[in-house]
Amino acid sequence: MDWDKLQYFLFVARHGTLARAGAALHVDATTVSRRVSALETALGQTLFERAPTGFVLTAAGRALVPHAEAMAAAAARIHTRDEETGLSGQLRVSVSEGFGNSFIAPRLGGFVAAHPELEIDLVASSGFLDPSRREADMAILLARPRKGPLITRKLSDYSLGLYAPADRPEWCDAAERTPLARAGIPVIGYMPDILYAPELDYLGEIEPGLRATVRSSSILAQRRMIAGGAGVGVLPCFLAADDPALVRVRADQVIARAFWLALHRDVAPQPRIRAFIEWLDAEVRENRSLLVPADAARAAQN
Repeated sequence: MDWDKLQYFLFVARHGTLARAGAALHVDATTVSRRVSALETALGQTLFERAPTGFVLTAAGRALVPHAEAMAAAAARIHTRDEETGLSGQLRVSVSEGFGNSFIAPRLGGFVAAHPELEIDLVASSGFLDPSRREADMAILLARPRKGPLITRKLSDYSLGLYAPADRPEWCDAAERTPLARAGIPVIGYMPDILYAPELDYLGEIEPGLRATVRSSSILAQRRMIAGGAGVGVLPCFLAADDPALVRVRADQVIARAFWLALHRDVAPQPRIRAFIEWLDAEVRENRSLLVPADAARAAQN
């Protein structure tokens, strides 16, 4: 098997288009297309369906992916001087917008400095890439996946609470004393028709039947709207705790959720995967009080 052609196949499988695969490989899309076509000719099989949105793996392509991943892992080991300090290759992590932007991104510098040969893609967005389909090496999800060739485990619990703008003390007082549905305060939250995970449908845990009147698909936008005085809303504590423009109200009301780590079982042994997970586990342990503040932990136990 020609590894040179096979790695082009693998990058198209991961990235979905010739252009994105070429950018990751630092070659033009025409080169990628030529190598993939040559591989299909050599194997006598069609590996991708050419769809308007990109390249979609065929059954033959899906069957080839684990073998290509194994060869990629072997190639990475050959070029790795030391498993701990000489990691190379690409690492793609899919994570929720809030956790990716506010927890992982500010801390990633240490990992990057320790492994300068790695190419790291942090896909922090409203929605997740699917590691079972090789869209990402790993994903940090809001619920444990129940199917697919995945290794899964809980990464961490985290807490959410109700927050109000610090410059609206009358809203803070009203929210403490009066049901929000009758307090005349705008409530900020997600749009229910495009909610990308059921775990984000949590307003009913603040008050039964509570609905948002100011909505966004972005938790970062919700945070900015609350801080800017557009209303009150639920935020993860790790996202809001250090923002002086926000005030926690109803401290006895705690919404408990968890992050789940999922990765395809074929990539689990790869040194770069293990290194990133070990680093992330350490960061979560060191910052547990940010993810689950002490007052939230006590309230959840009562």
